[in-house]
Amino acid sequence: MTYKPLDPSHLHAHLDGDASHSHSIEARSQKALAVALGLTLLFAVIEVITGFLSNSLALISDAGHMVTDAAALGLALLAQLIAKRPPSARHSFGFVRAEALAAFVNCLAMLGLVAWIGYEAVQRLIHPEHVQGGIVLVVAALGASINLLVAWILSRNNDSINTRAALVNVMGDLLGSLAAIASGAIIYITGWVQADPILSIFVALLILRSTSGILRESYHFLMEGVPHAIDYVQVGADMAAVDGVLAVHDMHVWDMSPGHPALIGHIEIRSLEEWPPVLEAVRAMLRERHGIDHVTLQPEAAGGKSL
Repeated sequence: MTYKPLDPSHLHAHLDGDASHSHSIEARSQKALAVALGLTLLFAVIEVITGFLSNSLALISDAGHMVTDAAALGLALLAQLIAKRPPSARHSFGFVRAEALAAFVNCLAMLGLVAWIGYEAVQRLIHPEHVQGGIVLVVAALGASINLLVAWILSRNNDSINTRAALVNVMGDLLGSLAAIASGAIIYITGWVQADPILSIFVALLILRSTSGILRESYHFLMEGVPHAIDYVQVGADMAAVDGVLAVHDMHVWDMSPGHPALIGHIEIRSLEEWPPVLEAVRAMLRERHGIDHVTLQPEAAGGKSL
């Protein structure tokens, strides 16, 4: 007997009655991320150089944040390119989780930056150093302008978790630039150099606050947590209330890709003849009440035996 080779793409195909979501990201534009990356990387180089020349921790912190932003935008762009790839025989779920993974890595990098800023700020509070306030003021003002432009570009295309993570980084960097502006102005006018590390700590706290939300969201998605908009217990109760369902168990709910929840589980019924209408009723209920359209259910006879 000869066997016809199996086409893996057919296994991933969605036929009539299957869920309508896609395992790949087909319509996301990378143009916004590419432009934002170019602008951020260009000014990051300028700010790093002037930060060390002016000996300003606030400006160096903002420069470090800009470098991190450039890395974040680069990872976001790479992740979106990877996420567009269709499922394969080795990766049947596709590559949409690449976005959440990149966002998670970005946030960890931000936490490292916060730790470095905090350490350097404490050292400078103990041992104040001379800072050239005029240079800090001018460069930080230019940095704020770049950040505003980049934030505007990203805000027009923020429908993915990874683009939102990059936008959060840029908004945090905008606040960092504003703090650097204040630091430069204070030092230039009054000569009080302690303003530099104090405002750097303020920037670090702002970065920490903005990063925590994206970190939690990306971690939850990577760990296949129940989508926040779905009540797991209520889903189980609604399934059990469908006519013909005796019990529900081994139920799991997670996001196949952001905004596309999926459910698998076992349902006890009296006989196999009842399964088609019960399955249709459960799927219709899940779609209408909970927005879950990717459903895989296994029927079992009363007592736990598979039918």
